[in-house]
Amino acid sequence: MEKSMDVTALGELLIDFVQNGVSEAGNPVMEAAPGGAPCNVLAMLNNLGHSCAFIGKVGRDSFGDLLEDTLKQLEIDTRGLVRDGEVHTTLAFVHTAPDGDRSFSFYRNPGADMRLSEAEVDEDLIARSRIFHFGSLSLTDEPCRSATVKAVAAAKRAGCLISFDPNLRESLWPDLGTAREQIAWGLSQCEILKISENELAFVTGTGDIDRGAEILQKNCPNIRLLNVTAGSAGSFSYYQGRKVSRPVVRTDRVVDTTGAGDTFCGCVLHFVLQHGLEGLSDADLGEMLRFANAAASVIIGRKGALKVMPSVSEIPADV
Repeated sequence: MEKSMDVTALGELLIDFVQNGVSEAGNPVMEAAPGGAPCNVLAMLNNLGHSCAFIGKVGRDSFGDLLEDTLKQLEIDTRGLVRDGEVHTTLAFVHTAPDGDRSFSFYRNPGADMRLSEAEVDEDLIARSRIFHFGSLSLTDEPCRSATVKAVAAAKRAGCLISFDPNLRESLWPDLGTAREQIAWGLSQCEILKISENELAFVTGTGDIDRGAEILQKNCPNIRLLNVTAGSAGSFSYYQGRKVSRPVVRTDRVVDTTGAGDTFCGCVLHFVLQHGLEGLSDADLGEMLRFANAAASVIIGRKGALKVMPSVSEIPADV
């Protein structure tokens, strides 16, 4: 089948409420920002010139309207977007610390994204894609867990490269044992992995990044390109027994770190679409990390993620 779509992603599409000032009464003013990790990745890829599609579910409500309209404005294909008439669009309230780091409070019990069923997965759309990308939030509950399993199987049959980002949100899991089990399944399916140092420690039991990468590569030989993001310590790429690292791109203006990892992930998939996964040199991997780190340094100076991903011209080229 002709590969007419660069990347299709499946997962959560939601509203991130981020604080944007205070009212005259001194109350926090919350801005409804379209978000959701898989679509953030697609938005970054779209800015880099790639064709993208999304598979997921939102409510038949005003927030669902906003999200669907946003994807259309960004030219992300919405044929795989399903509307739920019974359950509302998932909401997340983002609490930002003075250093820009954040925590989340989710209104998702249930949320529409959890209700995507196997029957609603567009297998033809997946088959036409070069890369299929997913995260762990679509594995927290049924029926979206079974829908994700079906989608990954369809992607494998079609010869898609499989990309995975655990994107661990502990509060959304019934227990951490289930989280480890389902994330381990995602790790066993992918060829391209983006994982944070905290998530790496969660799945391997060690805080040493090199040791964690070694354990992960031994347990999951299917992973061909393993990328670890480590905040102020920069990022690391492990490929065919080699390790390449690049420092974080420093910025004086950290507003909100939401979307930094998704921006990084989108840039990695951009690199793979350009270069493939065969015969990559240390210089190739270093440039991939440099570009991804530079793009992440832009997004952390902005509130929200999906609608404000950096353009190519905004990504620093001299760092």
